[in-house]
Amino acid sequence: HAHAWARGLVLADTKFEFGRVDGMIVLIDEALSPDSSRFWDRVEFEAGRLLSFDKQFVRDWLESTTWDKNSPPPPLPADVVARTRSKYVEAFERLTGETFAWK
Repeated sequence: HAHAWARGLVLADTKFEFGRVDGMIVLIDEALSPDSSRFWDRVEFEAGRLLSFDKQFVRDWLESTTWDKNSPPPPLPADVVARTRSKYVEAFERLTGETFAWK
C-alpha cells in the first residue's frame, strides 16, 4: 500500500490465490498486478473520484452488451483492449518507475 501510495496510486484491494504442490501451500497466480488488484489514481481518489487501473474497462463494456454471462463472452473491441492495456502499462510504469518495454 505504501509503495503504491508514494507513486500516486491507491492499492484498494488485492487477491492472492494459493494451491498445494507436493503437499506445500504455494502462491499459484500473479499478485499485486492490475489483474489481481484494484488500483486507483491517488489524486482522483483524494478528490472523491475512482479512476481505475484495472480491468474495469472490460467489465463496463461487457455490462453494456447483451452477453448472458453463461456463454462464451463476445470478442472485445480493439478500443477496449487498447484502453485496458494502456491502464495496465501506466500502472506498471508508476509502480516500478521503469518504462514498459513493449509499448
